[in-house]
Amino acid sequence: MTNRWENIKEYFISVYNELKKVHWPDRRQLTGYTGVVLVSVFIVGLIIWLFDSGLSWAMTKLFEAVGV
Repeated sequence: MTNRWENIKEYFISVYNELKKVHWPDRRQLTGYTGVVLVSVFIVGLIIWLFDSGLSWAMTKLFEAVGV
């Protein structure tokens, strides 16, 4: 039982030591990265909407031509 608690303790100590090595972005970098993500999400959403609208229009025309 003691070995289990020692392993858990060592795990969290190693996690803490690894987190100290991480380069955390400052506010300016974080704002820039957030802007890039938001713009990218908007562009991808717009592309998906355009494809969806185009396919919807095409399927409507196909069903009208077939008479369904």
